[in-house]
Amino acid sequence: MVVTGIYYALFLTGAGALLGWFTKPWAGIPFYILACFCLWFFRDPDRTIPTGDVAVSPADGKVVLIKRKPESTRVCIFLNVFDVHVNRSPIAGKVIDVQYKPGKFLVASKEEASTENEMNTITVDGHGTVITFSQIAGLIARRIVCYKKPGDFVTAGERVGLIKFGSRVDITFGPEWEIAVQEGQRVSAGSSVIAKLVKGRKP
Repeated sequence: MVVTGIYYALFLTGAGALLGWFTKPWAGIPFYILACFCLWFFRDPDRTIPTGDVAVSPADGKVVLIKRKPESTRVCIFLNVFDVHVNRSPIAGKVIDVQYKPGKFLVASKEEASTENEMNTITVDGHGTVITFSQIAGLIARRIVCYKKPGDFVTAGERVGLIKFGSRVDITFGPEWEIAVQEGQRVSAGSSVIAKLVKGRKP
């Protein structure tokens, strides 16, 4: 459970109790329902992290786009409001850059969200291979949380942040990676393999 969810739930429960006290006892029921939703939304289940030369999904959700270029491949994962919103590092390594960029709040499933929306981009150097992934805000998601800073070391599948209430995560791989997912496939943060490192391929 993400601590933020507990704070939201306590606030809503208190508001519901006050409303019920000063009006009708049943008037606070909608607030209690919202409090339960917050506890469920901010769930943070443990995951079994795969080992080996693989990259795991940084987010729960659906792969909505795989865009290939000669020098890189971008995999885009859309998170709806019902998905777990805790983000994880795809690989082990050193965080070499964290860049926040303000922007719009377009529907996260649209391709232009990758360039126009508010986002936080994290770059990890995994001992010779560099991966960049972006936490992207959406129409409902208006708050990006990042736990890491440049110089921090992360393990594969380690929790690195959170996007609140619907969002998207884009991850960019170099040519040394072979993509292991397809568009339309659902993935789970930390446990789904989305790419495999191909020995002999140069970054």
